Amino acid sequence: MEPPKLRGMASHLEHVMGVSGRKWQNVPMPLTHGGSWEILRLALPAFGSLIAEPVFLLTDSIIVGHLPDPALGALGVAGTALSALVGVCIFLAYGTTATVARQIGAGDPRRAMRLGMDGLWLAALVGVAISLVCWPLTPTIVHLFGASGSLSTLAVTYLRVSLLGLPSMLLVLAGTGVLRGLHNATTPLIVSVSSFVLNGLLNAWFVLVLGWGIAGSAWGTVIAQTLSAAVYVVLVVRGARAHGAPLNPDLAGLKAAGTTGLALVVRTVSLQGVLLVATALATRMGDVQIEAYTIAARIWTFLAFALDAIAIAGQAVTGRALGAGDVEGTRRATRRMVSWGIWYGVALAILIIALRPVIPGLFDASPAVTAQLEEILWPVALLQPIGGIVFVLDGVLIGAGDQRYLAWAQAIAAVAFLPVALAATTLIGLWVAMGAWMLARMLTLGLRAYGTAWLVTGPSSTPT
Repeated sequence: MEPPKLRGMASHLEHVMGVSGRKWQNVPMPLTHGGSWEILRLALPAFGSLIAEPVFLLTDSIIVGHLPDPALGALGVAGTALSALVGVCIFLAYGTTATVARQIGAGDPRRAMRLGMDGLWLAALVGVAISLVCWPLTPTIVHLFGASGSLSTLAVTYLRVSLLGLPSMLLVLAGTGVLRGLHNATTPLIVSVSSFVLNGLLNAWFVLVLGWGIAGSAWGTVIAQTLSAAVYVVLVVRGARAHGAPLNPDLAGLKAAGTTGLALVVRTVSLQGVLLVATALATRMGDVQIEAYTIAARIWTFLAFALDAIAIAGQAVTGRALGAGDVEGTRRATRRMVSWGIWYGVALAILIIALRPVIPGLFDASPAVTAQLEEILWPVALLQPIGGIVFVLDGVLIGAGDQRYLAWAQAIAAVAFLPVALAATTLIGLWVAMGAWMLARMLTLGLRAYGTAWLVTGPSSTPT
């Protein structure tokens, strides 16, 4: 007999997946899409789950910052490499959110869950493949950043341990995308906050108490991500069973999911390429510069995730609205979310400027690192309003299935970044290059959103 506690957990899982005693076909669709409440209902939980990760990345940096040099710099190099590997696969979340939401908008929940299962299978296969390929190549990957000596040794250690958790990280991406496509942003918030709290506690225990060094930080992340992946698999499988969607891998579905995600991979590779080049250039400037850049990059990531909450709402709202044929609702939601992105960017810029004298002390930065960091926090702050526009429009166009254009737009922005970055001899110059990159993204995405080619309605999207 199933214990009462487990029965209660199962009932909760059914409730959050929307399968408690009824099918999605019987759930009334809203008369309009993209209203303020609908956006907030998705954006606020997404904000919490998105900032949970960079908050605990910052916590990891603070914990590792108490280790002898160059541990923090090694974390910056290895963490950037790992983020690039995971980031390339972000289509598992973004693409799944858009396709699932579009099917829900078109009134086909069984198809939505079939696509969700395809996303989980693809995540597992891609995660194992990347781990197997990259494991023997970790010294080469670290060397590409210009790391050497003890910095290189520590970075290789962190990256190799972290690769063990890469399949789980990708399963978390796919599972998150399914739930957000179902307009359920609350469960990903609960899972992510729980995971990253556990991650922070484990890292503190392994690094500061047990003395495992930088490897302890990596092991904490692997354990927390594996538990999160298990939760998402249970949730999606329950939803698929409730709607009669098959659980086995579908070769045609996997191929379609991979093809759909290919353009997003190109987009993400271009984006990650910019971040990798920036990290490599900062590494070659010296140990002081890479430590200051690592802290600034963590803060930038934190702010990007905060602004990306509206973009996550944009993916789900846009996909569902276009699936239901509501072009005007899509336009209305886009205007509203862009306006919010600008104002939130202004607020974040003011916050960073206000906290600028305090931030170096949080990372136990040396005087030399502090001097560099206080300078580059100015461009980090001033780029936030532009980031608000860029991230929102990126999310809206992903929700519309406009991946091909996004790939070209990001490639153009990367071309704008490279010459300015390669000419930079200081961290300020490097962040000026980041500004050129963000401006190029804003212009290309803004021009696309102003037009109509991306406003394709129905259960499938083929923007031109």
